[in-house]
Amino acid sequence: MPRPCSHYPVTDFTYFATAAKGLEEVLAGELRALGTDEVAPVSGGVHFRGGRADGYRACLWLRTANRVLQPVATFPCHSAEQLYEGVRSCPWEEFLNPGMTLALDASVRDSVLTHSRFAALKGKDAIVDRLRDHYGQRPDIDTVAPDLPVNLHIHKNHCTVSLDLAGEGLHRRGYRLERTAAPLRETLAAGLLLLSDWDGSTPFVDPMCGSGTLPIEAALLATRTAPGLARTFAFQKWPGFDARAWQALRDEAHQLRRPAAAMIVGADRDPRALVAARDNASRQQAAGGIIWDRSDFSRLTPPPAPGVLFCNPPYGERLKDDGALDTLYRSMGDTLKQRWTGWTAWLLTGNLDAAKRIGLKATRRIPLWNGPLECRLLKYELY
Repeated sequence: MPRPCSHYPVTDFTYFATAAKGLEEVLAGELRALGTDEVAPVSGGVHFRGGRADGYRACLWLRTANRVLQPVATFPCHSAEQLYEGVRSCPWEEFLNPGMTLALDASVRDSVLTHSRFAALKGKDAIVDRLRDHYGQRPDIDTVAPDLPVNLHIHKNHCTVSLDLAGEGLHRRGYRLERTAAPLRETLAAGLLLLSDWDGSTPFVDPMCGSGTLPIEAALLATRTAPGLARTFAFQKWPGFDARAWQALRDEAHQLRRPAAAMIVGADRDPRALVAARDNASRQQAAGGIIWDRSDFSRLTPPPAPGVLFCNPPYGERLKDDGALDTLYRSMGDTLKQRWTGWTAWLLTGNLDAAKRIGLKATRRIPLWNGPLECRLLKYELY
């Protein structure tokens, strides 16, 4: 791993793991469970402190983080010139050699600079110019799979420059190639499971599983499988990468895996969704025991109670305003009351008006964001 700039200690790195709004405390809990030091949740993610292996471990094990960033510079940024000089002052020759590729993304909020694309281009120019002066040649840009992904975050005229340890977002576990309409992101699906405190000891059912994200994430959790075990990360290409420490972490993760203790079921009435779900599950060893069932929710036979039902029903964006959404939610409520006694049901919805048609009182209502949509995770105790 590259040596950080002088703003940060050389042997003790500070990291920032990003998360969807509403999952910050869940992510903080994950980091504490990993034995991480100085865990501090804030809006949009969690700060934590650790060495090189802690960054590797976070990428391997975190289920709800979108990215793990290692800040390498921070400075005031009131103009394009300050941005350029601040980025250029970082010793990029220690992070990149001529054979490596580069990509840079930026986010800008509440600042004099207002366009993230302009900020990204300006930051990229600064890095390229410094490396051209040092090596006599510029690095290649690869926006798809760069060796060194760089992140600029400008907030209230203050810029933080970070290296992205994972490269591709951590939601890319390596199993989901087949998608259905409006798929649930893997990190959010894992967050729903962790919020429920489901530990894999009782049956799990998703009666509207779509491309299978919730059942597959349930299988990863139940078998204690590290979500990053089947993929590679950007940090593996960096100068100073500790291959021995990384292999030790992977060996430990393999040893911690265990068989699932209870039934995991994914059901959907759409045969195309089940084809996609089975195809996705075939790329994840932990998902080999999932039972896939082509069935409408109203006719699905529950396993013996108690158990946990999870559902991410349509929110209404793709349904015509002809009462179909109200009918769907009313039918879901009737089915839960009539067929799922003794179970605990969790529904994620972005349409609270439609959720009222379920006709049950939620015992918990947890605010979450599914992309740009504000949602609620609703818990129903089906006595």
